[in-house]
Amino acid sequence: MKITQTVLAFVATLFGLVTIFAGTRVLLGSDPGYIVFRPLLIYNTTMGIVYVAAGIIIWRNFKQGMNVAAVIFFLNLVVLAVIYFLYTKGNLIAVDSLRAMSLRTVVWLALFALLGWLSRRNKLYSIKPDA
Repeated sequence: MKITQTVLAFVATLFGLVTIFAGTRVLLGSDPGYIVFRPLLIYNTTMGIVYVAAGIIIWRNFKQGMNVAAVIFFLNLVVLAVIYFLYTKGNLIAVDSLRAMSLRTVVWLALFALLGWLSRRNKLYSIKPDA
């Protein structure tokens, strides 16, 4: 079980580092090849730092990590809904931004679900039979 927890923590941390790297590059002037919605870019780059912190929390305590993953999933889902709404109203939101935000949302849903599974499994195996 500790191995699974470590892998999930590694995935969250690595995802955060990649997010920080990509966001920082664009903030510093690199052209991603599509229209950049700056508030989304700032949100995602900031969340990259949160993802790294979440990875550390997951590694230390999967129950707290599950709660953090749930909050991150929810925040990403809200942002995805907002940018989708803006996109449908004709605002300059790139389809690539929708895809990337969808990926972030799905990754954190998966992390939350796997941490929940790990938590239930831990409870199941920690029950001791009556003597």
